Amino acid sequence: MSTNAPLAGQNRNLTRSDWQMTAEIRALLTLAIPVVLSELAWMLMSVVDTIMVGRLGPEAIGAVGLSSSLYYVPALFGVGLLLGLDTLVSQAYGRGDSQECRLWLTQGLYIALAVSLPAMAVVSWAPSLLPRWRTNPVVAVHAVEYLRLLNWGTPFLLVYAAFRRYLQGVGVVRPVTYALVSANLVNLAGNWALIYGKLGFPAMGVRGSALSTVLARAYMAAFLITVAVWHERKRGFSFFAHWHRPDWPRIQRTLGLGGPAATQMLFEIGAFSAATVIAARLSPEAIAAHQIALNCASVTYMVPLGMSAAAAVAVGHAIGAGDGARARRAGWLAVGLASGFMAIMAVLLIAFPHSIVRIYSLDPRVVAIGAPLLGLAAAFQIFDGIQTAATGALRGLGHTKAPMVLNMLGYWLFGLPLGYYLCFHAKLGVFGVWIGLTLSLVSIASLILLEWKKESAQAEALSKIGIDCVRVEGSARTSAS
Repeated sequence: MSTNAPLAGQNRNLTRSDWQMTAEIRALLTLAIPVVLSELAWMLMSVVDTIMVGRLGPEAIGAVGLSSSLYYVPALFGVGLLLGLDTLVSQAYGRGDSQECRLWLTQGLYIALAVSLPAMAVVSWAPSLLPRWRTNPVVAVHAVEYLRLLNWGTPFLLVYAAFRRYLQGVGVVRPVTYALVSANLVNLAGNWALIYGKLGFPAMGVRGSALSTVLARAYMAAFLITVAVWHERKRGFSFFAHWHRPDWPRIQRTLGLGGPAATQMLFEIGAFSAATVIAARLSPEAIAAHQIALNCASVTYMVPLGMSAAAAVAVGHAIGAGDGARARRAGWLAVGLASGFMAIMAVLLIAFPHSIVRIYSLDPRVVAIGAPLLGLAAAFQIFDGIQTAATGALRGLGHTKAPMVLNMLGYWLFGLPLGYYLCFHAKLGVFGVWIGLTLSLVSIASLILLEWKKESAQAEALSKIGIDCVRVEGSARTSAS
């Protein structure tokens, strides 16, 4: 009897632990699935654009890819500045402070509007660099046409980003998915009508695809503004009747978190954009194959990216509630789910490379180059999942500087120089570029995972001894509870 008693207690504890883990996985997935679907729907716009201009030839595919790469570096830097809202809104929500959540949103909107003009100015200047980079001239002509129109969607993109961060932070995630899914229908219809000249519209080619994307982004911003107003009104609060003026300390705090996150995005997205610029010196077929492989890798990346946003919110909620142990479990669960999904994607990319490339282009030269590139994309899938989810979890803790530094070192001092050397000096062409990207992702993921392990352990230890673990880099609140 005495021998079986401890065993029975262990079984009860194991059952309780299993139940807790199951509940936390369910809670994380409840938050993550709509966000993942939102990210996939976001990426689907780019996929649709690439597929629909593919009928115009490899030059059109390369032009859309090149101009998108140039556009997203400054535009997504602006979006990255708003990522601090993930931490600030979710932690305020975890404390049950709705007024604080709204205050952070209004300051985020001021940042979004202020950043729009300089971002558009940088995008307008970017085409002047193409001749200096010795870009394929046929591709460059189409890229400039696409870029000039796409630029007009920047203010809509940044306003949408601010409202999205707010809604996700307060746990209202499904409308974000609805906005993006329906925006894809707007974009699809616009592409069909404007690229090929349907329903009485002129055939605008790649310019039609850009205009369609601008219209879809305006729609997304309007959709989320409406949802936020409705959400607050349902809770008895008139959103615009209590509008807050700029609060410079709050803006500085948002930028203090968002600045490193934006710079990290700049290093990461800029690295793949730089890889596209390098590839743009090659043949149209090589550029098209690079864009297709990058498009496919970006689609699979959307799932860990959505998991990353969910991890930031889940970790932020737990930290706001003073539960460091729950925050740590949420982060590790996100890393495990993201890397597991990417392992499955790696198998699919290896198993069906030719079939996947043919979705975009039937040009035999594009298929011949693109299929091996998907094999290289498969090699870094798991590492991409790890680094993305761990970065989001760190953002929930309020730590954004380490991922920024690691992305700068991994891509710009290691991966890109290596890729350039392998491309032009070792004569590996576009394959050399992708080898450099793959090796840099492996190193970055390993180091970011170690950073998460260290910082999450510290947050858990602080909460166990009764210290407030709500912390932002550079300042700490460590009053005894």
